[in-house]
Order: sequence, then C-alpha cells, then structure tokens
Amino acid sequence: MPADAPTISAAVSLARPGDLVLVAPGVYHETVRVDTERVTLRGLSRDKVVIDGRLRQPNGVVVSAPGVAVENLTVRNNTQNGVLVTGSAKAAAGLPGQSGGYDTGSEPVAFLKSFLVSHVTATRNGLYGIYAFSAQNGVIEHSYASGGADSGIYVGQCKPCNIVVRDNVAELNAVGYEGTNASEDMYVVGNRFAGNRVGLTTDSDHQEKLLPQKGSVIAGNLIAANQRTDTPEQADGGWGIGIGVDGGSDNRFVRNRVTGHRNAGLMITATADLPPVGNQIVDNTFTGNAVDVGWTFPTATRGRGNCLRGNELRTTVPARLATTAACPLQGGQSSPAGTWTAPKAPGGIPFTEVAAAPAQPQFPAAATAGATAVPSVPELPKTEDIRLPAASLLAANALVRTS
Repeated sequence: MPADAPTISAAVSLARPGDLVLVAPGVYHETVRVDTERVTLRGLSRDKVVIDGRLRQPNGVVVSAPGVAVENLTVRNNTQNGVLVTGSAKAAAGLPGQSGGYDTGSEPVAFLKSFLVSHVTATRNGLYGIYAFSAQNGVIEHSYASGGADSGIYVGQCKPCNIVVRDNVAELNAVGYEGTNASEDMYVVGNRFAGNRVGLTTDSDHQEKLLPQKGSVIAGNLIAANQRTDTPEQADGGWGIGIGVDGGSDNRFVRNRVTGHRNAGLMITATADLPPVGNQIVDNTFTGNAVDVGWTFPTATRGRGNCLRGNELRTTVPARLATTAACPLQGGQSSPAGTWTAPKAPGGIPFTEVAAAPAQPQFPAAATAGATAVPSVPELPKTEDIRLPAASLLAANALVRTS
C-alpha cells in the first residue's frame, strides 16, 4: 500500500492472520490499530514511512492482538504513545488512567500474549515512545526512542513478563527506560541509555497492578551522562541519575557501564510502603559519577538484603557500602542508609522541541522478507554470556555523545 489501500488502517483492516502489510514511504496522519493476530506491519523505509499524530491523537500504532510485529517505521507527535502494545481494553481505546495510561480498575489483568517491535523510531511523543503494558512474551529491539515526555521505552504491569528489551537507543527523554511492576523474566540488555534526564528505572507503583516489581535482569547496558537539559521535564524532577531502583526487589544489575552522572550512578530507595529487597549489583563499572552507588531511605520504609560484589566504583553513600553490604546477604538484613544533597533539577523543554531523530539502520530486506513469525515465547538471554559494553556502544545511531 498505498497502491492497494488508501491508508495504513485500511490495509490493516484487510489483513488476515499471517499477512504482511508493507507500507510505502509517506507521512500518514492516523492511528493504526492492529487487532488481528499474527499480522506484520512493516515500512519499506524506516525514516520515510512516518505515522505523524500532529498532536491530535493519543497513539500512533496500537497493537491489541497476539503475534503482531511492528517494524521499520517512524512514529511521532502523538499526545500519549508512539507504539502501544497492550492487553488492556482501556489503554487500547486511548483512555488514560490516573497517570496517563495506567490501568487501575477492579477488573483482572488481561495480558496480550506475544509481540515484536523492531527497527522502530519513536520520537516526540507526549508520554512513552514504545509502551508495552499488560503484555507478555515480547521483544523490543533495534529501536530508537527520543523526546518521550515520560520515558522512551516503558514496560509495565506484567508478571511473568518474558520480555526482552535489547539493542535499543533511548536518548533525550525524561527517562530512557522505565520498568514499572514489570516482574520475572524481564531482561534489559545491550541498550544505550544516554543523554536523558534519568537513564533507567525499575520500580513499584501503586497506580498499576501486580505490585511489587521484582526479578528483572539489567545487564550489559551503557548508561551515561543522563542529565541533559534539552529534554522534557518530568513531574517528579529526577535528573542526573543513571539507574533508579524505587521499591523494586530481587533485580540483578550485571556488567553495566554507568558513567558521568551529577547525582548518582545507581540509587536505591523505597516506594511509599514498598521496600527494595534483595537487589544485587554485580561486576558493573562506575566512573565519573558524583556518587557511584547510593542507598537512601528518607521514610520509615527501609530496604533489606541489597548487596554489591565485584564492581569498579569509587564513592558510595553511605561510605564503605561495598564492604558493609557485600554479596551474599541474608534477605532480612537491613540495608544501611545514607543521605546526600542532590543537585537541583534544571528546567527542561517541551517534548515537541526535542532534537529531530537521526537516520537509523533499516530492517534487513524490508521489501523482500516475508511476514515475521513472532514466537509464542521469546528466547531469553543467558546473563553469563553478556559482557561489559564499550563506552561507544551504539554511538553511530545516537545524537548524544558521552565523551
């Protein structure tokens, strides 16, 4: 199409399970809803097939059927999300919850089973660039997210997730990646989270179901220089932080390179009444951060059993944390707490003014490859095979330079 249909939506409506909808270059002003299973939506050119919401529609692409692949296109200028993959009828209908897309009603969680988002550019969207919510068994890969007024890539409300977020670039967002109530077999590996206000968070939030967050693996990522001011300002004011753990538990942070943050490389704290418990920080490299690793519990809720082993680091708050909280620890052992004065977060810019996305690598053989078969459950990475990334990881695909 458009030779076969006047709009992307019209073409998708004609598709049957297993079909490929191949989109010709052009700028399309529509929300594309894919509610037929095992459809592949693919652009012929990642940079020239553009779904532009013109700030008049909440979402660019909405996937509400299993086995769907979204590939090789750009989504921009939507008031909420670039690409939304969800089993929530409310979210699919564009009805925001208490915090712009959260689903906190009394009905049970309905999961979308299996998805793929690959070689997608999501830029200048008012909430999230690529958003998987109430979804399981999926992969977000080889994509680029910028100008997300909340976060570039977001995974929320899944347990077990069976989701892999890999080989993506997220820059110039309020937060690069956010995993909220995303638990068990949740892998974030080999990504570049640089030049946001906050690089990555994994957290528990009462505004979503499936509390608390636990059991993610964050490995082999470059998390660098996340204190840009030419980014959308987030409501809670986070800035200058590489990794934030807010009430998340049993997460493993392994062989990440965390560098150049004016507040903290990695910060652990509690969410209201939800303590962070049993997080492991292992074999990471921390350089050039005001504080490499800091644990702070300003309320009565205290963390337990959080530990470090084998990291390259210089400063911790409280001091000597690598010794006093060395792995392994018993889960019931109270985490020491420290305090420090973080720099005040500067103002940001509207998401509509974030720098234009650079050209990105194309999906291989976009014109000739057949429909993509999305596995019912993705192959999950082996953490022991993931290496410490170079400081130049995916730099060719990024605007932000970190050195």
